[in-house]
Amino acid sequence: MSITDLDYYQQAVLLLAGLIGLTSFLMLGQSRLVRLVWIFGLQGLLLAATTALVAAVLDSPHLYISALLTFCLKGIVIPNLLNRQIVRLGLHREMDTIEHPARIMMGGAALMVFSYYVSLPVIAQSQLVTLNAVAVSLAVVLLGMLLMITRRQAMAHVVGFMSIENGLFFAAVVSTYGMPMVVELGIAFDVLVAAVIFGVFFLHIRSSIDSLDVDRLSRLSEAEEK
Repeated sequence: MSITDLDYYQQAVLLLAGLIGLTSFLMLGQSRLVRLVWIFGLQGLLLAATTALVAAVLDSPHLYISALLTFCLKGIVIPNLLNRQIVRLGLHREMDTIEHPARIMMGGAALMVFSYYVSLPVIAQSQLVTLNAVAVSLAVVLLGMLLMITRRQAMAHVVGFMSIENGLFFAAVVSTYGMPMVVELGIAFDVLVAAVIFGVFFLHIRSSIDSLDVDRLSRLSEAEEK
């Protein structure tokens, strides 16, 4: 089936899936923490747009509430909280340098291909074209994990962790047309609480050892064991 055979809803979902996958690649190649967080916020806005689109097509009021929560929390509140923490901790001028960036981007591209490969059996058994977006969701999850593995700053690890949750949320919206309202409220509340707890946790670490470099934290742990 070619792209011209799809209706406008399916084309819009695939377009948004592509943009969400692109933001994961942009986060993977970003060395500035402030820009990394703003790209994460952009990914949250795209998620909100996807949820609102599904709500409009299905005429589902609870998905409108979910889209509004996603817009407020993942697009505005959490990015602003993280950026305020970055400025308060003095990390806004520091570079989270990536070692071997070309290899990491090639690894990200390989994960995208792998996601499509493992999703092929599911897509082949379904008539829903939007299931192609499930492959992008899996890629967003894997790229979030790669972001956490390749970065040294703990703040980047938090963004990678929340990006993984974005991938799971996108899969739930496009493949199941949304979760029960109580589940979505619970997840939104958990993500907000996690952002606040991470912020307090980072302030304590920064005041104790004056760094959020996970390599340095690992060396301190090894020194204490000796």
